[in-house]
Amino acid sequence: MNLPWIQHLIILPVLLPLVCGAIMVPIRENRYRLKFSLNALSVLALLANAIALLILTDQEYWPHGIGVYLAANWVAPFGIALVADRMAAAMLLLAALLAAAVLLYSMKRWSRIGVHFHSLFQFLLMGLNGAFLTHDLFNLFVFFEVMLAASYGLVLHGYNVRRLRAGVQYIAVNLLASLFFLIGVALIYASTGTLNMSDLAQRVAKLSNEELQLLKIGASVLAIAFLVKSAMWPLGFWLPATYSAASPPAAAMMVLMTKVGAYVILRIWVLVFSENAGEAARFGFDFLLWGGMATIAFGTLGMMASETGDHLASYGAIVSSGILLSIIGYGQPSLVAAGLYYLIASTLALATFMLLLELVERIRSPGAAILALTMEAFAVEEAPGEPVGIKIPATLAFLGLSVMASALIIAGLPPLPGFIAKFGMFHSLLNPEGGSGMITASTWTLMALILVSGLAAIISLLRYGVRIFWASGKVTPPTLARTEVMPIVFLLLVCIVITVQAGPVTGYLQRANEDLHASTRYIDRVLSTPAVPGVVGKENAQ
Repeated sequence: MNLPWIQHLIILPVLLPLVCGAIMVPIRENRYRLKFSLNALSVLALLANAIALLILTDQEYWPHGIGVYLAANWVAPFGIALVADRMAAAMLLLAALLAAAVLLYSMKRWSRIGVHFHSLFQFLLMGLNGAFLTHDLFNLFVFFEVMLAASYGLVLHGYNVRRLRAGVQYIAVNLLASLFFLIGVALIYASTGTLNMSDLAQRVAKLSNEELQLLKIGASVLAIAFLVKSAMWPLGFWLPATYSAASPPAAAMMVLMTKVGAYVILRIWVLVFSENAGEAARFGFDFLLWGGMATIAFGTLGMMASETGDHLASYGAIVSSGILLSIIGYGQPSLVAAGLYYLIASTLALATFMLLLELVERIRSPGAAILALTMEAFAVEEAPGEPVGIKIPATLAFLGLSVMASALIIAGLPPLPGFIAKFGMFHSLLNPEGGSGMITASTWTLMALILVSGLAAIISLLRYGVRIFWASGKVTPPTLARTEVMPIVFLLLVCIVITVQAGPVTGYLQRANEDLHASTRYIDRVLSTPAVPGVVGKENAQ
């Protein structure tokens, strides 16, 4: 008996970028068209694969819409399992959409500066996709290291002094976080004897007091690694300098990388420390809630203090990460579905803004930038002249509208998806589960922080727009390549689509959220998946 070919779609998001990246390594850099074509074909294949998994999981081709792939045909928990469910499929699709836009943006310039851009890009996708699919903590560590190693090269790509300094800091911080990751995994294995997430969740309630304490220490150490990546305050000090120094394509992909930490925390904590975990139930949730709210406050202050677009976007990423961590820590299942919608919307908007920054900065010279800040600081009025806004060239109109659309999504103003996501959050927060109907102080605090962060975002982004388009005096319409315009249009169209189709999208995410919180069903599905008869490894698996 052979494994159905559809089952291999689960491992394809890992194997395809691994093979494609390895093939491109020995190809010389002057054959950039060939390397770009291979990279593009791989990304398009990943996009098609993600759509297929989205359909298969939602139509429940596998029981309960959860597909399990047993590596080397060893049954869980002895072997490494990859799991594709609705949530993982949604993240794979988000990664593929963003990768397609970023790759096209890089075609004319950034992919030709430096070496091995395309291979690093594929290895980054391999690490991201593996982190979304893996169900084993050590395998998660491996995929995180692949993702981080590729990101080191991309952050330094097209290096200059500023980029080199920020890159060294980024590498040092993440190497330390990787050490915490490995120590945490070792402590968890020492206390439970397993690294399979489902098996771990099944054993938690049966641990002795000493083993439980060791597990909590291991989980806390492990969380540090994830929270560094998620930029929780005060662990996210590295993010503004790194994001602002990185090239636009690298910064856009790093927006998604920041969300990976929150995604993994959601996966592990909801499954392992669920209500069925006995004395370990809801371990660490309060810390995530208050740490997330502190991160929102820190990011909000950073946005208000930012004078440049790259720092503004960096602190915007910190705010979005803080909101996601707070939602996870709040511990209300109905709130997570709105949080997943916010994750998608904020990632698309911030990535679009990262790509826009380079194009917008072409409008003015460095001298004009200094002049704009000086005029604002000293309230200098311009002499009357031709009214601003008449006969704007197409490029300026495009950049202005794109910045405005991104700002609306980041700030959470109607009618774009940022508003829908925050409206869904407030609806869940004001309708607590459990029938008590009580709204706690932490609820009001979280809602207030989300509102204030949105207000700060719109003020900061409006101020940035005024400086660029109005306070710079006479502006020169920049020259934009089609490959730079099309990715931004594409990402904004995706935002419009998920706004128009908010009903089906939120319905899908609600089903993904229900799967995530149905821990018993999830555990049974993973641990009961049999090995394929007649295939090498069956005997060992049994």
